[in-house]
Amino acid sequence: MKLSIVIVNYNVKYYLEQCLDSVFKSIQDIDTEIFVVDNHSSDQSLEYLIPKFPGVHFIDNQENIGFSRANNQAIELSQGEYVLLLNPDTVLGENTLTKVCCFMDANSQAGAVGVKMLDGFGCFLPESKRGFPSPWNSFARLSGLIRLFPHTKLFGGYHLRYLDENKTHKVDVLAGAFMMLRRETIEKSGSLDNSFFMYGEDIDLSYRINQAGYYNFYIPEPIIHYKGESTKKNIRYVKHFYEAMLIFFKKHYPHSNRLFKWTIQIAIVMTGFLSAIQKIVALPESREKRRRQKEVVFNLQEISYGQLIDKMNKNSGKNTLYKIYHPDKKITVSANEVLTD
Repeated sequence: MKLSIVIVNYNVKYYLEQCLDSVFKSIQDIDTEIFVVDNHSSDQSLEYLIPKFPGVHFIDNQENIGFSRANNQAIELSQGEYVLLLNPDTVLGENTLTKVCCFMDANSQAGAVGVKMLDGFGCFLPESKRGFPSPWNSFARLSGLIRLFPHTKLFGGYHLRYLDENKTHKVDVLAGAFMMLRRETIEKSGSLDNSFFMYGEDIDLSYRINQAGYYNFYIPEPIIHYKGESTKKNIRYVKHFYEAMLIFFKKHYPHSNRLFKWTIQIAIVMTGFLSAIQKIVALPESREKRRRQKEVVFNLQEISYGQLIDKMNKNSGKNTLYKIYHPDKKITVSANEVLTD
């Protein structure tokens, strides 16, 4: 078995349907097995998807056990030389998986590979390649210095914006939304840490991959990631995100200066609180921006996934919302909604 694909789902059946459709077009001649772990969705995801994708291994959890544990369930059952962790709100091009597998084949020191992720507006997602949240990188991010000097090594180390997004790089951290792992790397570094319920587990795994003697590579192969559709950005999200940062910091930097450590922890809590307030206050403004957006609809009878991703990659813009119309399914999928006929 060449490739095992693991997708964790929670209440995003239409996004997952589109994701699986693109995956099957991308695996081509690759010997592949696909696992979908459903974390007790309430939208009848499994009833809807199982008849449509009989070749997929579905795991039905009776409670939401979190992202890490759900992925580990499938990883333990998988047999592939490579294991791809993939979010359900992603779209792949027809050649994506072939290119990434070929890169892994040609680079034996590659423990994991990530790709260039675009949001629903075609804009580059900076979490595609990141630095470790060391005490300094965390301070630069939480203090706002990263916004003032995003393209410098000194202050921009968290998102590595000084590295060209259109070139291949060795990086510290890859996103769990698309993370292809070498089987032997998992055996040496271990799987995802179940302490992370949601968020931070990809940072922790990336860190351990480096400790195991492998490299994490970013390659500029574009995919779509409707950031946040599988985990809506609400107060609960903010809570989980900053709790994950605290877990990582305590786990990997236990001997850092106590004063600096407390400063970081207070900054994390305060930033989490302010982020939650900001999301509530910004709702009216967000609705107004959405009203002014230009919309471009791609009909899959006229264009392939790979072609539309290339178009989005070349013509990105925050004021253009790209939608994908599936004529056979009578649904339109975009970054902020799914419309059914």
